[in-house]
Parts: sequence; C-alpha cells; structure tokens
Amino acid sequence: MALPKLTPIELQIMDVLWTHGASAVRQVQEEFPEDSRPAYTTLQTVLYRLEGKKVVRRTRKIGNAHLFEAIVDRASVQRRALDDVLRLFGGQAQPMMAHLVQSGQLTMDDVREVERLIEDLEKKGTP
Repeated sequence: MALPKLTPIELQIMDVLWTHGASAVRQVQEEFPEDSRPAYTTLQTVLYRLEGKKVVRRTRKIGNAHLFEAIVDRASVQRRALDDVLRLFGGQAQPMMAHLVQSGQLTMDDVREVERLIEDLEKKGTP
C-alpha cells in the first residue's frame, strides 16, 4: 500500500508520536506551542483520520483515553515528502539544490556530507 500524503497538522502529530511514542490526545495537544495549540477535538479528529489512513493505530485504552502510536516510520514519510517536492522541480534535483544554496539553507557541512555519500556510493559501484 502506498504511503498517503499527510497534511501539515498530521505531520506535526506524527512528529509527536515518533518523538514520544504512544500518546493520548491530551498528551499530543500538550506538545503543540501554547499560542497555536489546536483544540482537543480537532486533534482527536485528525488522529482518527490518521488511523483511517493506516499510519497510526490505537494501542490501548486507559480510562476513557485511547493511546495512539505511529505505525509508519519517520524515514518513510520523509522519503514520500521529498519525492513529492522533487516532482515539483520536474523530477530533477539540481533546481531544488540550487534553491537551497541560494536561500542559504544548504551549508558547506551539508555539501561535504553529500560528497561523502556520493564517494561511498561510487565505492560500492552504485550509480
């Protein structure tokens, strides 16, 4: 099954679950900044939506509170998001990299790390 697209609030909730593990709606809510904290019912609805997308599941119930946990890993979601962004650049990485350089978001340390990864791939004979 293909990984579904996630909205910004869904990604924020997933980040809480990846960072803190199984959490109740109230625990998820408390991880949002106080000045932009969504309502409890909003988060509950989004968690149910994530459950429907099969990216979270209810693990157990404590009192009236269900605990939710991520069933997809962060790396899979990151790959999906990067693939989507790359498609916006026509499937070519160069325009995206140029944007990152021009905007100051790509540091020399980042470039060195990419060079190291490329060298490792070349040693392994991977194109």
